[in-house]
Amino acid sequence: MNALTDVLSDAPAVAEAAARTDPRKAAFEVNKLSKRLHRQVGQALRDYNMIEAGDRVMVCLSGGKDSHALLDILISLRERSPVPFDLVAVNLDQKQPGFPEHVLPEYLARRGVPFHIEARDTYSVVKKLVPEGATMCSLCSRLRRGILYRVAGELGATRIALGHHRDDMVVTLLINMFFGGRLKSMPPKLVSDDGRNIVIRPLAYVAETDLERWAEYRRFPIIPCTLCGSQNDLQRVQVRQMLRDWERQYPGRSDNMLHAMAHVTPSHLLDRKLYPFAALQTTGVADAGGDQAFDDEPCAVSTSPERMVLHLQGHPNQED
Repeated sequence: MNALTDVLSDAPAVAEAAARTDPRKAAFEVNKLSKRLHRQVGQALRDYNMIEAGDRVMVCLSGGKDSHALLDILISLRERSPVPFDLVAVNLDQKQPGFPEHVLPEYLARRGVPFHIEARDTYSVVKKLVPEGATMCSLCSRLRRGILYRVAGELGATRIALGHHRDDMVVTLLINMFFGGRLKSMPPKLVSDDGRNIVIRPLAYVAETDLERWAEYRRFPIIPCTLCGSQNDLQRVQVRQMLRDWERQYPGRSDNMLHAMAHVTPSHLLDRKLYPFAALQTTGVADAGGDQAFDDEPCAVSTSPERMVLHLQGHPNQED
């Protein structure tokens, strides 16, 4: 049995559906998706030096498609990585009503992944402190973040891996621009609020639609969030839908925005802390990077995520 058949055996429902159409085409698409996801995550790890030799990576597993895919891909990459590192999966059981406590421990035991379940009733705290109808995300996020930082120290983790992907980063950029008046997004790597942890986002280059396809194919035991997942009026939900509609009409726009976040020109923005506008003087020397704000230049960014990664690395003319 070859490697591709081994992979297909993990998802019999998908394989059966493919057999009713064109199994060879289905296998080809799955193989292509797998290669793309592993290449993009591996590239993000290298570009931002997310994991170093000897690191113990704590993967925050919520039970959603994104964190499931993150753990799944990191397990695969660890097996062939020249850089040795350990993984431990951590789930925060927030005591939401109806939360299936058995699902993740059973799944992680089958995968042979060391794990820790941290039970903290943040659900009651959030419901008590947040008025009915108000968004719960901010308080819930702060409580969850503090608990996970503490757990990372107790487990000896040197990296905290979160499942935020390309679309999360672009949506956050738009939310901060539209509602916060700031040019700010999610960084692929940062030092945590307490100054004690390195937080990484290995899915930074990955499109959400690819994660949805991978989750369906791999048949992850998805656990929906009943706390904030049902708040359809959230700014994030609305902006995400706007971005998806835009992407359908103009494919590649999300990649372009991600590319823009990696290619910032402070002299053509308005932040006086980043560029010394007040001290500018003429030099009498032509500046190739001068006033080109209105130059009609063709966009160099491909709609392909792989080619977008090449652009992030400064190789705009390379093909896949």
